[in-house]
Amino acid sequence: MTKILESPKTARRRGGPSHEVRIAADVAQRTKRQGRGAAQTIVVGGAPRVDLLPTEVLVDRRQRGVVRRVWLGVVVLVVATAGVVLLASASAMQEQAHLADVRRETDTLLLQQQQYRDVRTVETQSDLLRAAQAVGGSTEIDWQSTLQGVQDSLPAGVAITGVQIDSATPLEAYTQATGPLQGQRVATLTVDAASPTLPSVPSWLDAVRKLPGYVDANANSVTLDTSTGVYTVDMTIHLDETVFDGKYALKGKS
Repeated sequence: MTKILESPKTARRRGGPSHEVRIAADVAQRTKRQGRGAAQTIVVGGAPRVDLLPTEVLVDRRQRGVVRRVWLGVVVLVVATAGVVLLASASAMQEQAHLADVRRETDTLLLQQQQYRDVRTVETQSDLLRAAQAVGGSTEIDWQSTLQGVQDSLPAGVAITGVQIDSATPLEAYTQATGPLQGQRVATLTVDAASPTLPSVPSWLDAVRKLPGYVDANANSVTLDTSTGVYTVDMTIHLDETVFDGKYALKGKS
């Protein structure tokens, strides 16, 4: 579109507006066509300025600016995405390297364990043997010291002539008494003792109370052999679980 500018004289001869007024009107009309853009200040009487570019050129410039900003945003988004991908790849590579190190350490430990396989087998067998020994010896009683205690409890002049022992085993519970006033027991001693004089049975019964694991004691009979003049005492002593010596118990293990 080409505008024909007339000189002030020609305009005055035709009766039209002055040159400055027409310029101001053209600027105002162009601004109105461009929409609600930035307000332009119209200076009346200032230096004349005329934008002879078509509106299509201005619109094209604005569109190019928008396109440039969109492409700039796309470039920034691509760069940011590439950065995130690089960071994720670096982290994954680092984790893979760490996993490889852990696997190498595990393989090394497994090889070292293979070297001591025989030692571990022996340790396992030793643990089994100790456990079996602890179970088998759980009802072990130190009979030597127990019988020595019985011997020490005898009245003066009385000697043991026979002993019968019955005790619990690891595989079978000990048979308990049927009487309501008899205590729990794990072993029974039946002692035969001989005395040239009538022994003091009550004193002996009081003396055997000091035996380890003592539950109760009974004098079954006192008989006299008329041919020899010797008295024989038959006594039964019951012992509880505290008489177990615990010699084979596992130490430091629950």
